[in-house]
Amino acid sequence: MAPIRDHSPTGPHPELNGHGLRLRPWDAGSGSDVDAWLRGMRDSEFRRWNTPLRPVTDRRSARESLLAREQSATEGTSLSFRVADARNDTALGHIGVNEIRYHLRVARVGYWVLPEARGQGVATRALLLAARWALTELGLHRLELDHAVGHEVSCRIAERCGFAYEGTLRGAIFQEDRHDAFRDAHLHARLATDPDPAGP
Repeated sequence: MAPIRDHSPTGPHPELNGHGLRLRPWDAGSGSDVDAWLRGMRDSEFRRWNTPLRPVTDRRSARESLLAREQSATEGTSLSFRVADARNDTALGHIGVNEIRYHLRVARVGYWVLPEARGQGVATRALLLAARWALTELGLHRLELDHAVGHEVSCRIAERCGFAYEGTLRGAIFQEDRHDAFRDAHLHARLATDPDPAGP
């Protein structure tokens, strides 16, 4: 089993390149990054399937959200990547390797794509890139991915990227725009020992 190379709080947050994409850390000090994050978090399709614990409604809360993610990266518990077109660095979306538990070599992945970038395979390409890095360079053994039941697009992306469907988690995530009600989620996972998917 591959060793975990560097997950210390002082370890570098990498930049990942491949499949026509550039994945680099979000920058809370960048106005364009804050704007892209705000657009993604306020998008109606994102909000249909995801209910963040702390809503992002304006530039101030967007910047605070990115600062919290920078802190998580410093602590080594989560790494958030801005997904961009490798040719012109246009922001396309987000992917995160979250809830990293190094003692078990397990983490969870999540992603979203900006409206204008949908239908171009961005989520598939970003997930392939981030998963390969996490299961090799980061040395994790298992990556988990869950999504609300009914989100068929996310289900197809997960399976295309080698994340096998493992079952339904009952009442595992919040209902749309609510913190007092829950809905079921599908659980997918990919192991470091699984065969590589075919690619984008």
